[in-house]
Amino acid sequence: MTAAAPLAAACLALAGCGGDPAADAPSSPAASSASPASAASAGRAAALTVHDAWVKTADKGMSAAFGTLVNTTGAAITVTSAATPASPEVELHEVAGSGGEMKMRPVKGGFTVPAGGRLELKPGGYHIMLMDLAKPIRPGDRVPFTLTLAGGGTVEFTALGKSFQGGNENYEPGAGH
Repeated sequence: MTAAAPLAAACLALAGCGGDPAADAPSSPAASSASPASAASAGRAAALTVHDAWVKTADKGMSAAFGTLVNTTGAAITVTSAATPASPEVELHEVAGSGGEMKMRPVKGGFTVPAGGRLELKPGGYHIMLMDLAKPIRPGDRVPFTLTLAGGGTVEFTALGKSFQGGNENYEPGAGH
């Protein structure tokens, strides 16, 4: 067995975080969620939008939300937290190597979207993790989210519930899951 085999096996084992998002991503404009910031949000928030947002269906336990964060300003924007009525505990997560194994862990400092750039939230990478779901998320459900930005603005968007198969997540020790 080569050294790459354990890494490949770990990648395949990531449940809400692994797989081919292109095969399952919503493709119709109606399924997309390009939501500018709410009227209550200030300047920089209005320039951050969320496109093609979707959330993994689940009966209970954990789920994850994905999409593309787009920043049209000339300055980086940092998302410091997320919230949804679908879960009492929401964290910004990444999947990264740790001790030769791929593990999911909270992102320290939040998601930074570069000036004039995008940040893709996708299975196997950055994502919004929902723990201890308040109720099942079914295919076609529309799940509201609020992102909080460094400096105080917020961005609201809606993610479409969709089925997505994957393996079981591995967590960074001490991540609190």
